[in-house]
Amino acid sequence: MKITFRVLSALALVVVMMSCNDRAAEKRIAELESRLAQIEGNKSATTPAITPDATPTTPEEKPEGPLPVAQFEKIEHDFGTISEGQKVTHIYKVKNTGEAPLIIQSAQPSCGCTVPTWSQEPIPVGGTGQITAEFDSGGKPGINNKTITVTANTWPKVTTLRFKAMVTPKPDGANGPVK
Repeated sequence: MKITFRVLSALALVVVMMSCNDRAAEKRIAELESRLAQIEGNKSATTPAITPDATPTTPEEKPEGPLPVAQFEKIEHDFGTISEGQKVTHIYKVKNTGEAPLIIQSAQPSCGCTVPTWSQEPIPVGGTGQITAEFDSGGKPGINNKTITVTANTWPKVTTLRFKAMVTPKPDGANGPVK
């Protein structure tokens, strides 16, 4: 049983390191480690059990009155094959097809390798804005699927933008000679 726990702990550590500091993954790993410790009869696990927030989660209700509608030209983009270390950018265009000004409150990337910027001014009815995503492929060889969570004064409040890229790794020795 101890070997199983150590193997699972090592796997969890690898997942955490590869998840690009994804807090949801870290939380899930901590929950799994805690559960495994309880199964093995070790109630005092080194990883504390994660407890839900004290505030109860109630489903949000649609606000009354006229609302903006964020209509994206497309919510998915494929950068194709790029070289490791290359920085690529894509602009997601959005049109307000609703009945009130559209305000983009935030754009949160799923990883620190992605930097989003967005229209800061309210987008009038019929107007357009944009969210720009810059992806730094340094240290990210292989297939990459990333998201940007956009929060606005729309209903629903959150829209998820996605992009992917196949990053070809640097050839061996690309960092210079080994000393």
